[in-house]
Amino acid sequence: MTTPENMTLFSTPNRGGMTLSEVVADIACFVQSQPERFYKIIIGSDSEAASPAAIVTAVTVWRVGNGAVHFWTTAQERSFAVMRDRIWAEAIRSITLAQEVRGRLEVALGDDFFWDGNEVHVDIGTNGPTRELVDSVSGMIRGYNFVPVIKPYSFGASVVADRHT
Repeated sequence: MTTPENMTLFSTPNRGGMTLSEVVADIACFVQSQPERFYKIIIGSDSEAASPAAIVTAVTVWRVGNGAVHFWTTAQERSFAVMRDRIWAEAIRSITLAQEVRGRLEVALGDDFFWDGNEVHVDIGTNGPTRELVDSVSGMIRGYNFVPVIKPYSFGASVVADRHT
């Protein structure tokens, strides 16, 4: 992220504001408490059609079959003239954070621990006004070596991030 590390960037239901380093440390503790389990990292963004738009990006660490923790950050963006621009901004924020989290978790937990098939969730689907964006947004996410997930399965964007918009 481009902001200074000592600034509070993230929120979580269990603690006050946190830096990205603190988020990564919390994720590492969560994983190391039960390292034999399977984990997924899910990153997704959502925004309201307000002006200017606040884009919420959520990081969810899912201990498959046994709970999850999540963190979120909010960024004020410019106004978007059309929904397509807002969707692209959400996807880019998710990918950017996913890359940063991936790099930091590789250092904290080892190269092979996470990023096989982990997901970037986008609030688009094959029905409705976002259907024309599915191929291009999904292709961009795949290009960064993440698995794109769209509606109705993109709960990281449409449920977790949406809860904080």
